[in-house]
Amino acid sequence: MSLKNCKIFSGSSNPKLTSRICAELGVPMGKVKLSRFKSGEIYCLYEESVRNCDVFLVQTFSHPVNEHLVELLIMIDAAKRASARTINLVLPYYGYSRQERKAAPREPISAKLLADLLTTAGASRVITIDLHAPAIQGFFNIPVDHLTALDLISDYIRSKNIPDPVVVSPDAGRATTAENLANILQAPFAIMIKKRYAHNEATITHVIGDVEGRTPIIIEDMIDSGGTIIKVVEGLKERGAKDCYICATHPVFSGNALERLDHPNIREVVITDSIAIPEERPQRFTVLSLAHLFSNAIRIIMEGGSISTLFKYGGV
Repeated sequence: MSLKNCKIFSGSSNPKLTSRICAELGVPMGKVKLSRFKSGEIYCLYEESVRNCDVFLVQTFSHPVNEHLVELLIMIDAAKRASARTINLVLPYYGYSRQERKAAPREPISAKLLADLLTTAGASRVITIDLHAPAIQGFFNIPVDHLTALDLISDYIRSKNIPDPVVVSPDAGRATTAENLANILQAPFAIMIKKRYAHNEATITHVIGDVEGRTPIIIEDMIDSGGTIIKVVEGLKERGAKDCYICATHPVFSGNALERLDHPNIREVVITDSIAIPEERPQRFTVLSLAHLFSNAIRIIMEGGSISTLFKYGGV
């Protein structure tokens, strides 16, 4: 099977990433009309035939997340009713991923609800990257290709030749990723212990590991408001660490996160284009593109092969 029957369409959330993916594959971006009625309802029209085609819809759940979710559901329905052979979702950032379990009584498991919505609408497959909780893959009854940006980020960090590095996990949940990065860089790693009082509100209580006199490389899956990261940076500084590097796959960047992360104790913020961020941003921000990774995944799905070949240092 070749890319002849592959058609790639972009939702309104991140068309630049979709354009880069299409350029990597050497296929034109599909033509789709997305508009809004005066009432705010979403309209979708594919301006080319998708009958018997393998359709790939690229949509990231960035702000406004609910708008982008409903838009994707409508795009799936339109493709299904237009007789697409398969409908494959490329979701660079999977929304509601932090609500993957009940942390308190009478809470929803919103990540599972999202999986049910996408599957019921007609999705055949999901391709995503660095889920907040890898177990979310099990919420789907369709294939899920879970990619990781660890190789991309680690190669970039290695090229910096950072002296006396220490890889830091901002919480116990990121410890495995921090350990993997530390092994790649052949550097020690440390873990921050924090107490969370509310959503996006936490205080650092302990640091496990030696950070004094070292350059911390903080690894996260996402950065939302940036408040917790700044507390981690300041906590490391108080313990004698040098200025930090921040690495994260998903730049959610709610509120004034961009301004907050333009911090004198942060040397560089390394992120990907899983979510589009403003072109005008502080110089300390470096954006790595996921286009090559996603395009290779699409090529393997269409032509056959193993997704694990995309992981230099092991998958997730």
